[in-house]
Amino acid sequence: MFPELNNLLNTTPDRAEQGKLTLLCDAKTDGSFLVHHFLSFYLKANCKVCFVALIQSFSHYNIVGQKLGVNLTMARERGQLVFLEGLKSAVDVFFQAQEKPHPLQFLREASAGNLKPLFEFVRDALKPVDSGAAGWTYPVLLVDDLSVLLSLGLGAVAVLDFIHYCRATVCWELKGNVVVLVHDSGDVEDEENDILLNGLSHQSHLILRAEGLATGFCRDVHGQLRILWRRPSQSTSQRDQSLTYQYKIQDRSVSFFAKGMSPAVL
Repeated sequence: MFPELNNLLNTTPDRAEQGKLTLLCDAKTDGSFLVHHFLSFYLKANCKVCFVALIQSFSHYNIVGQKLGVNLTMARERGQLVFLEGLKSAVDVFFQAQEKPHPLQFLREASAGNLKPLFEFVRDALKPVDSGAAGWTYPVLLVDDLSVLLSLGLGAVAVLDFIHYCRATVCWELKGNVVVLVHDSGDVEDEENDILLNGLSHQSHLILRAEGLATGFCRDVHGQLRILWRRPSQSTSQRDQSLTYQYKIQDRSVSFFAKGMSPAVL
């Protein structure tokens, strides 16, 4: 994980809040470093993690995870990590007979819209086990990224319903956390993506938005990160608090600094 990001969020593995929805968003840049951060963060916090990976392969996440100090292969073998590899699973849905509904069963349906099998996969992966298995601190659902579901033919309402049921189970019933990534294409005609992004924004306790620089590519500054804390229980003046930092991604870390503090950006 990236210690500097933990410092910005004032969070450590032993004091992470529970029952929260965190929205990760990227616009005109690659926000995958945020996904890798939260994956390694929760594994180091001894959480039970269900990772619905719709973008990259398991080996990709494992290679990056090793740079951040976690071994996804070992975590999966000991039952701490339940990994749904979307790229491989999609092939299985099309070319292999399924004895029971597949989490991505909607790919074979004429009218895509039923994410119940995917929700049941998440619920079964994170439900408490009464056996002598290792006791995890709390469950976490991580999704990378929800925008892919829209590209596969699902509507924003169906995806929002899926997240609603996941929050009811993971956040409220099991007192865990949900972290999802959504890509903001910036296309004004993409109404479904706007509905999804706005709907999740209103439900989220924390929003991390990675954005490309308005000036374009820069070797020393890769983008800026907007952090928005939403506290519905607080008074109106203290409900939302935001900060903006610029960042540079390195091989094993990410450096954050205040806007304008890099000599590369005026």
